[in-house]
Amino acid sequence: MALGVIRALTERGLRVPDDVSVVGFDDVPEAGFFRPPLTTVRQDFDEVGRQALSTLVDRMAGVIPAGPRVRVAPELIVRASATGPH
Repeated sequence: MALGVIRALTERGLRVPDDVSVVGFDDVPEAGFFRPPLTTVRQDFDEVGRQALSTLVDRMAGVIPAGPRVRVAPELIVRASATGPH
């Protein structure tokens, strides 16, 4: 969707990131190769899966009660689409 936003802004004569910054989500592998390279939020899906499985096993074994949440911090990958002029 962020790429569509960049295209729509460009078609309307706006410059990314000079006029508008754009940030995407999920850091697709190609994000760094777009023009401009897309700033994005990266999630560690491997860690999310590990934590989910571990929590499920522990809950099934009665080690932990239902309710606690496990959080895996995302990472902001700053690229040219959101750096703006200096």
